Amino acid sequence: QLQLVESGGGLVQPGGSLRLSCAASGFTLDYYVIGWFRQAPGKEREGVSCMSSSDGSTYVVDSVKGRFTISRDNAKNTVYLQMNSLKPEDTAVYYCAAVHSQAPGPCNLIRLQYDYWGQGTQVTVSS
Repeated sequence: QLQLVESGGGLVQPGGSLRLSCAASGFTLDYYVIGWFRQAPGKEREGVSCMSSSDGSTYVVDSVKGRFTISRDNAKNTVYLQMNSLKPEDTAVYYCAAVHSQAPGPCNLIRLQYDYWGQGTQVTVSS
């Protein structure tokens, strides 16, 4: 059974940091494009960052560029999202997602292209 489990969310003050983890079971992340998405209350789910399976290249949206970093530990079959300099507007439920692909080229954050989703982890940035 293919499963993604996020962890690492919580309450943090503005300017603080969190590292989210996305552990995969039932499949090997090496052959999957991984994306991080978030959904704030009353808003659409939006893409944050992704990592290609073919060459490990990454993409982050402008709103988090320079603050968020996606990485992968193949030995642990886990993907991470390091979030620094957090802002109140980063408050959301964060989801990781995966789609089987080794196509060359950059990854994308088209939500409908991702087949597998985790249950989400809450991140709250507040003083």
